[in-house]
Amino acid sequence: MDIKSTDLISLFEKSLSDQPQKKLDEIGIVVQISDNICKVHGLSNAVYSEIVDFEGGNKGVILDLDEDFVSVFLLYRNIEVNELEVAKRTGTVFKTIVGDELLGRTINALGKPIDALGPIKYKEKRPIQVTVPGVTERSPVNTPLETGILAIDALIPIGKGQRELIIGNRNTGKTAIVVDTILNQKGKDVICIYVSIGQRQAGLARIIKTLEEHGALEYSVIISADASEAVINQYLAPYVGTTIAEYFRDTKKDVLIIYDDLTNHAVAYREMSLLMMRAPGREAFPGDVFYLHSRLLERAGKLAAGGSITALPIAQVQSDDITAYIPTNLISITDGQIFLDTKLFNSGIRPAINIELSVSRVGGAAQTSAVKNMSKALKLELAQYRDLLDFAQFGSELDEVSQRVLAKGSIAVEILKQNQFINYSFIDEALILFAYKENYLDKIPLKEISKFLRRYVNYVKSVYPEIWTTIQTTTEISPETKKQLAIVTQEFEHLFSSE
Repeated sequence: MDIKSTDLISLFEKSLSDQPQKKLDEIGIVVQISDNICKVHGLSNAVYSEIVDFEGGNKGVILDLDEDFVSVFLLYRNIEVNELEVAKRTGTVFKTIVGDELLGRTINALGKPIDALGPIKYKEKRPIQVTVPGVTERSPVNTPLETGILAIDALIPIGKGQRELIIGNRNTGKTAIVVDTILNQKGKDVICIYVSIGQRQAGLARIIKTLEEHGALEYSVIISADASEAVINQYLAPYVGTTIAEYFRDTKKDVLIIYDDLTNHAVAYREMSLLMMRAPGREAFPGDVFYLHSRLLERAGKLAAGGSITALPIAQVQSDDITAYIPTNLISITDGQIFLDTKLFNSGIRPAINIELSVSRVGGAAQTSAVKNMSKALKLELAQYRDLLDFAQFGSELDEVSQRVLAKGSIAVEILKQNQFINYSFIDEALILFAYKENYLDKIPLKEISKFLRRYVNYVKSVYPEIWTTIQTTTEISPETKKQLAIVTQEFEHLFSSE
């Protein structure tokens, strides 16, 4: 019997259809490798941010799609990748672990624990690149996030869902401010996430030890991408931290996330862009570095359904120059900035906040009524004091009004001085500002003001707890409470002066 070729083809097709279908892996070949980046040919269907497995055991993330190859950044520096090595698509984008199990733990950008406390039994992974909630899903920022630092809570208030940039020169106390802010969230049901980008391991170890000693590690998550790690890890770290923050936000919790710092993040992205042969722009940064940070910080905010993410990015400047490329980018993205001045720091004013260059665009909307009412005109008085102080340095004789302004301003500077790890409640802050505003500090020597205020606050709390409770309950100082405080303050002033 003659068998036609068409019959053979149909029999062959039938036999193939009867076989169980198997998904074929899409593989490519490494054609070039250098500086922790490799080019892979053959992955024609690959997508941006997809994970690639190498036969030698390394993994990488696709961050550039070209016509003939894809650029893959390697996640591990200690696993070698060679030319002509086979690379395989995984079909999944980069994801990070999320969950309550992360509280109290320190992980790297890949989600691996680095605190020697054993593996993390997580239940869920989420992609680090997500769609940002729209305007209709958000609610106005009107709830204070208390930092415990009088100069910030009174003059540059931060609200839950706000993005406030902390900017300054090296060694001016930027990290000290955020550490104090984390410590002040104890008992306030706020989850804190600290992302260390390009920092030294010793510095991070000191921060973790401080948080542990003050009982703050139990409500914190630490993500580390230190200077010794691959540049891709420093790039991924803030997105990993934000994804973890979004998990807690979606459970209707308030989250505080700190990026320390985004200057190092921009430098890491610049290095990656130059390795991918992208055209350099101003200060050799790529043109999309603004989009990089705006996309990241846009994920912070307060949701109408409940839950918020408050972002405190840190930026470092050189020689107090806030007009550099990355600082100006971040200033335009965020809702205000806290500028730390080297001259103030060196003169012994801590925290060294330059009030004239610092601003909160949310303002009094996210401020406790008691602190808001007591801090009126304080910023203006400080500005007048700074101007007159410069003029007085020429040795000119000042009139009586100018002398009063200088005296009042020097008292204001003194009450705003605050050592690290000493946090104030909003009641403490309201009482301190009341004593200042009502001129009870005018006769106290400048060196004694700190001692006076410390004892004054404790005196009100211990001897007149009903006043303390009233302010705590109503969050404001009513005219009746003000009358009571006037009597109490005069009483304490007499006791203090008689010592």
